[in-house]
Amino acid sequence: MHRRPSSRAVRALASALAAGTLLTCAACSGGGDGTDGDSASEVAASPLAAEPRIASPRTDRAASPRAEKSAAPVLTPAGAKTALITEADLEDNWTQVKDAATWGDQLIVGKVDVADFLTAKTNAADCQKLLDALYDDDLLGKPSGASALTGFEESNSRLLYQVAAYDRARLGASLNWLKTLPVKCDQFTATDSKGGRRTVQVIESPVPSVGDARQGLQVTVTGTSGSEPTTLTVELAVVRVGTDAITVTSGGLDGTEADTTETAVRQGTARLKDVLAGRTPAAQPGDVD
Repeated sequence: MHRRPSSRAVRALASALAAGTLLTCAACSGGGDGTDGDSASEVAASPLAAEPRIASPRTDRAASPRAEKSAAPVLTPAGAKTALITEADLEDNWTQVKDAATWGDQLIVGKVDVADFLTAKTNAADCQKLLDALYDDDLLGKPSGASALTGFEESNSRLLYQVAAYDRARLGASLNWLKTLPVKCDQFTATDSKGGRRTVQVIESPVPSVGDARQGLQVTVTGTSGSEPTTLTVELAVVRVGTDAITVTSGGLDGTEADTTETAVRQGTARLKDVLAGRTPAAQPGDVD
């Protein structure tokens, strides 16, 4: 025969159960998120109320600020124009022109003599691509997004400056292609439409250590213009900033000016970074940190 519990024992057990319920509710409602959750009675009644939370790896990673990658800034048409260098960014007496988009030196136009490439015929195609890209001003291929260009003149020299957004994979491939040209196209012959022969030399040139990646080339074309011996020297500098890039093409019949190219690269990279960061670019070289 079972004995009935005393009233004192019943009251003690009820008090213990009530205390346990209050502790459970306090643990569930103490998240501190400041939002209105379930009522205490609903939480206490839930069979999952006292169970530890099993975190979803995907959910937790998404919620972590460190795990989230901020979206890359997108270069807009207005931003591309703002990122262009100005006369104030260059030294000496460079004058900005309005017809830079129509530039194209006829000395660059020519058909590569494949006979110069006895053991590497495919290199001839790369050298032809270089000449065509120099004339068309698309060394990095066609932009995939916003783009802008401007040009400057000083005596017999010109400087073309471009800013554009590109497909990341294609931009990387274009930079890698440029790196191979001093070997593939170190020297070759090109023929113009009248049969005139020109000697083309390609060497690597230094570029300031700015941006995420960079490549520089110097292309020299020796031929005749109006029956007179003529030499055109063009310096190229490309700098990648994320998926955008600046391209500087400078030179002319008087040779190149390495200092001007370097200034354009440094100032241009700083301006592009400012635009992508939502800042207003500095107006003069002395104002850039």
